Amino acid sequence: MPTSAALRTAPESLERPEHPVEIIPGNPQGGLLLLCDHASNAVPDDLGRLGVAEHEFARHIAYDIGAAAVTRRLADLLGVPAILTMFSRLVIDPNRGRKDPTLVMRLSDGAIVPGNARIDADGVAERIRRFYAPYDRAIDAAVAEAEAAGAPPMILTMHSFTRYWRGIERPWQVGILYDRDERLSRPLIQGLRADPAGLTVGDNAPYGGGLPGDTVDRHATARGLPNALVEIRQDLLLNDAGIEEWAQRFARLMQPLMTNGC
Repeated sequence: MPTSAALRTAPESLERPEHPVEIIPGNPQGGLLLLCDHASNAVPDDLGRLGVAEHEFARHIAYDIGAAAVTRRLADLLGVPAILTMFSRLVIDPNRGRKDPTLVMRLSDGAIVPGNARIDADGVAERIRRFYAPYDRAIDAAVAEAEAAGAPPMILTMHSFTRYWRGIERPWQVGILYDRDERLSRPLIQGLRADPAGLTVGDNAPYGGGLPGDTVDRHATARGLPNALVEIRQDLLLNDAGIEEWAQRFARLMQPLMTNGC
């Protein structure tokens, strides 16, 4: 059975901890792999919602609002594989290194996470085993499949960010993050700035792109693969029209890069 078919899971299978990822199959020769680190706000039943109030799971602290829908639609438009998490970042954050103190958050944007407050090293190791490591293995398998097909992929990770942070409005509609490798990020920034919508585009904003041990660092930088992290403002992804607009926008930008390289 092909790797992608063997690992593919449905979102509702989260309670089976051996399947905490959703894998969308695509052409391994397409030259692109899409990732979504914070796709879901789900928590398995045995973790008891982590003691967090239900309304908090609608906030950015639990997942990247709209990012999963854009990822799925972009994968469909481009015909490429995508890998998405099926667990909340409050369970464990796969976009952090294993030794990062924010790997399992005890406090997130003012919200206390009681289920994480007293977690010890063994508890963190168990979350890594159940959630973080399967995501890593799925990415490794997808990259290996593309390399075996003769097409080492560019890696594009899809995220979203809040319009306001600590009471201050952020000016960007979209940001492209990167570390040392600008082969993919630079043409994306240029293409977005040339968009007729007149976008305000963050260049390594609203965050810096260099985070040791994060998803891009582990899976792209370590292999020398072109990469970029996309941040789209969440209020632009609250309906189907917004999702479609941004997926189409990135499909237009990525198609020539997939054809001609970057």
